[in-house]
Amino acid sequence: MKILSYFIYMTTFLNAASVDLSDAKKSDLNLTAIFMFVAFVAVTIFITYYSSKKTKSTTGFYTAGGNITGWQNGVAIAGDYMSAASFLGIVALVFSNGFDGLIYSIGFLVGWPIVLFLIAEKLRNLGKYTFADITAYRLDSKPIRILSAISALSVVIFYLIAQMVGAGQLIQVLFGLPYTSAVVLVGILIMIYVVFGGMHATTWVQIIKAILLLSGSTFMAIMILYLTKFDLTSYFQQAIAHHPSGEKIMKPGTFLPDTISAVSLGLALMFGTAGLPHILMRFFTVRNAKEARKSAFYATSLIGYFYILTFIIGFGAIVFLLGNPLYTNEDGTFNGVTNMVAVLLSEVLGGSVFLGFISAVAFATILAVVAGLTISGAGAISHDLFVNVCKNGVCDPKEELRVTRISAACLGILAILVGIIFENQNVAFMVGLAFAIAASVNFPILLYCLYWKDLTTKGAFWGGLIGLIVVVSLVILSPSIWVKSFGFTQAIFPYNHPAIFSMPLTFILIYVISKLDDSKRARIDKEGFEAQNFRAQSGVGISEATSH
Repeated sequence: MKILSYFIYMTTFLNAASVDLSDAKKSDLNLTAIFMFVAFVAVTIFITYYSSKKTKSTTGFYTAGGNITGWQNGVAIAGDYMSAASFLGIVALVFSNGFDGLIYSIGFLVGWPIVLFLIAEKLRNLGKYTFADITAYRLDSKPIRILSAISALSVVIFYLIAQMVGAGQLIQVLFGLPYTSAVVLVGILIMIYVVFGGMHATTWVQIIKAILLLSGSTFMAIMILYLTKFDLTSYFQQAIAHHPSGEKIMKPGTFLPDTISAVSLGLALMFGTAGLPHILMRFFTVRNAKEARKSAFYATSLIGYFYILTFIIGFGAIVFLLGNPLYTNEDGTFNGVTNMVAVLLSEVLGGSVFLGFISAVAFATILAVVAGLTISGAGAISHDLFVNVCKNGVCDPKEELRVTRISAACLGILAILVGIIFENQNVAFMVGLAFAIAASVNFPILLYCLYWKDLTTKGAFWGGLIGLIVVVSLVILSPSIWVKSFGFTQAIFPYNHPAIFSMPLTFILIYVISKLDDSKRARIDKEGFEAQNFRAQSGVGISEATSH
């Protein structure tokens, strides 16, 4: 097992070279948790070794050969989508803010009908490896792919921050290792999965993770309801009594006190789902549009069920952690890491064995999502930028695969760096920023491209580019980044969630610039819509598009 030997060597070397274990915040080691963690890593390493034999081509690497069934892909999408932000972050937000923390659950979920009814089928019929294949179908390929790749990488980076922060804090609690060491460990594992196993390994890691996460969350929710005798009135009364905010946790406005922030976050979560590159990429792994629709249906059902569970678990954490002197200070406030309340609650509900299971599941959650992000980011670099921009679409498949693997390794290193830099960020919030970029750039371009015949290359490129610059600038200048991460005293942009400003701006700019564009290229763009629409509706020609 060369991969396993390489993993052990690299872990030992990097930890010895860059981590001082004397600085660790030690915790009691849970041998059961460690055993389950190691068992999961061993299983996923075996899957990667098996999958490495199936990733000899670009089609195998990007899309697992297009041989994933609808239900398998639906479960994998759910596994990809139910991230650290969903499990750790949303539970933490409900724990801290009560009812208001559920805005993430609702926002994440309601975006799926958009994917199901507007995008999934057309995406599968038009695309090959990345969502840029759709936007470049009738538009000038180079500028559109450059913009799509930059936007996709922006989303991937912010999403990576959330996952790596969650991973680092989880392993810190589980092993007592320093945060930096934990992030390095996760980054190395991700590089192994993606570089050697490609989409096939990533898919099965995501499927296993989804099943484990849903099973563990279901057990937690049932135990919470059982211990409160399935009396919801008593359950919420206990939560109100234990929480420092009292009855405020049952009312909106504690987390997002102003209307602009609430609407802006809602827009980002709803429409950002339809613009996430690592989610859109999963629709290329199935055989046809029918299987793509099945994928979206199964994913929506599982994700909806999961978010119901996060509501129960979040309030359960209030009842059983804030009501427990082991987890509270003298003034009644929580004395632990807020992002880890779901993990701590598992020990209260099921002892050390269940703590080990949930810890392994949470870790699997992070690995699965980061693997999907890494593949989509690597695809943007290699397929969109290297092959279709630098090589004008003419490239030896072996060279493309090599560049993809190098890109994946570089993204793994980047994931380690951003995870260390943004250690103190709430994981759900960071994902919200990624959704804001996806909603402000990817979604408008994709929607116009699929449904508006007058879209032109200039309109998509300049409207999307300005929208991207605006949304990223507003994110950087917001209080959570400008003040909390960079240390300035006051933010230049007063809101944490910019989508209410950036998304309409992109839609308007794309429309206006396209209407004003009377170039020869614009006429070609408009004339190509009918052929694109026929292909999107019928799927005719899909075999040629997906074969290499």
